[in-house]
Amino acid sequence: MARFGIVPERSQVWIEARSSVHPIHSGTDGLEGFIEIELDPDGSVDLSTKPVGKLSLAVSRLKSDNRMEEHEMHKRIEARKYPTIDGVLTSLEPSGADGTYKVSGEIAFRGVTRHHEDEMTIRALDDQTIRLAGESRFDVREYGMEPPRVLMLKVQPEVTVRVEIVAAKEA
Repeated sequence: MARFGIVPERSQVWIEARSSVHPIHSGTDGLEGFIEIELDPDGSVDLSTKPVGKLSLAVSRLKSDNRMEEHEMHKRIEARKYPTIDGVLTSLEPSGADGTYKVSGEIAFRGVTRHHEDEMTIRALDDQTIRLAGESRFDVREYGMEPPRVLMLKVQPEVTVRVEIVAAKEA
């Protein structure tokens, strides 16, 4: 099985939330971790071997265009107490569409770990690099976080998280 290390500067996370006033956008690069996966010669995932993977994102890397919103986000997340958001891959199954897989795993955020699953595309970019991409919705209340209220701004509890992960084969 090949081990691919996540390339932090080429891997992105985008978080979209809605508020009573305007949309809220946050994003960053800097994902870290790995995935151990076997690929077929055509670049698809060989599921005869169970993939293994872990990823981590430093909360301090999450940025917003609005400094007040960014400060409130870090405060609500309790970034000093919970400095990372972590994920562990538990299963991977084909979802029917070419290159799309149902990915299941455990997400740890603010000291709470929850099972989550959704679809991702996984493709070989070349014989040394793979790309994983997907989007999912989360309710932050399930992780013990109350959405912020700042003056007239009330943030909705559901956020959409989109990732694009590039990983390179390790020697």
